[in-house]
Amino acid sequence: MWVAAGRRFLGLFVLASAITLAASLAIGLPFGAGVGRSVSVGFYCVGSFLLIAGFFIGNRGPVRLKRDVGVPLLGSRYMRWATPEEREETINLSAIFVVLGFVLIIIGVVADTRYDLF
Repeated sequence: MWVAAGRRFLGLFVLASAITLAASLAIGLPFGAGVGRSVSVGFYCVGSFLLIAGFFIGNRGPVRLKRDVGVPLLGSRYMRWATPEEREETINLSAIFVVLGFVLIIIGVVADTRYDLF
């Protein structure tokens, strides 16, 4: 189970890193930024976004909208309590976003050539 989970997380990490690297180079180089600066800012931005998204996903309340009914303008809102599986999924998804965001920020720090780490 742990090996399969690690493999899935590694796949997410590689995919997020590759997309971030390609997008940051595609955006940063035409604006005249160097490769190191473009990569570091890209990883900072995506990592920060994932951290914030993980925070807000984890703080989602235990009440959900009923799926079979549209959102009414007036009257009751047709709310229901989240199942334990939905609450567990929310916490797990939040943890994945926070850890992935933190790792991407660390990569941005390592890629930033303006400062020496040691």
